[in-house]
Amino acid sequence: MQSLTRIIGAANVLVVVTAIVGLWLLPASDRPVAAPPARAAERSTPQPTGPAVEEAAQPPGVVATPEFARQVKANELGLVPVLMYHRLVAKRRSSIDRTPAQFRQELEKLARKGYVPISAKEFAAGDIRVPAGKFPVVLTFDDGHPSHFAFDAGGGPARDTAVGILLDVAGRHPGFRPVATFWVNHTPFGLRTEREQAAAVRWLTGNGFEVANHTWSHPDLRSLPVKNVRKQIARLDRMLARLGADPVTTMALPYGSMPRAKKAARQGSWNGTRYDFDGVFLAGAEPSVSPYAKDFDRGAIQRIQSNGKKGECRKWCSQYWLEWLDKHPGKRYVSDGDPERVSVPRRLRGNIEAKRRPQVNAY
Repeated sequence: MQSLTRIIGAANVLVVVTAIVGLWLLPASDRPVAAPPARAAERSTPQPTGPAVEEAAQPPGVVATPEFARQVKANELGLVPVLMYHRLVAKRRSSIDRTPAQFRQELEKLARKGYVPISAKEFAAGDIRVPAGKFPVVLTFDDGHPSHFAFDAGGGPARDTAVGILLDVAGRHPGFRPVATFWVNHTPFGLRTEREQAAAVRWLTGNGFEVANHTWSHPDLRSLPVKNVRKQIARLDRMLARLGADPVTTMALPYGSMPRAKKAARQGSWNGTRYDFDGVFLAGAEPSVSPYAKDFDRGAIQRIQSNGKKGECRKWCSQYWLEWLDKHPGKRYVSDGDPERVSVPRRLRGNIEAKRRPQVNAY
């Protein structure tokens, strides 16, 4: 009996060794790749599971190596377009308005070019989960206009709103995450009752969207004393908490105007409510530097106005910059698909902020 046991044990070992050797002989592209270990925050915080983000919210299962990063031309110190939208209206009445058709066309172009939306919250925190070889883009909407989100008769998002259009485009382009950030004031999406507001905020946050701070009444913060700046921000944070929003970690400056005391836009308190944002966003002009870069200023993050190439937008708006990034691919953020590493060409490794250096994957 002991001899038989030894023979069976030896046979099992032989099977295991043969399997390992067989896997090693496979081409590198066919070998199974282990997913990176979950971060502590992922283990303790549930991920969005709403119908709009079921598969897109899952992190890519790639472990990047220098060779792999070189293959996909990863550059996680590259520029990221943070696009700024206001109203979507059939007939534009302001230079910053866009029509629903123009918005749809821009989304289609982004999807075809390989961009993947992430939220402002994810961007400011440096939590960029984009497949290898793809480019992050941040879609942001100011003022909480009714054209951004409304319910249809069936209780879903109306088709002609920003959310409805984004969901439709994402449905026809697998991998194009239906994710955006809505910075609202005290009457989000034109809804008058707290019950309506709470229903909208909870639907959006439950489906992977971000609803965050654009101040209570949209003043020019530079014109206010510091105590009123803090009141404008904290009062809106308090309202969002009451409506059931996720903890607010970003805000956008009305008119892009920084208060005289810059720190007051990012941190402060009023009447027992404290705020401390990961990111404060400007009104635009150029793509943002990577959140992993030494010169990333989370208190003044650049955005780009969505618009064509006319007037002052000949150089400073989305059509110009998206074309510029196409012509200068080495300047654009390209993901390595691995959220645990920051992959960059070797010549750029000295530009990474100190706390990210243990994650550096230089090639």
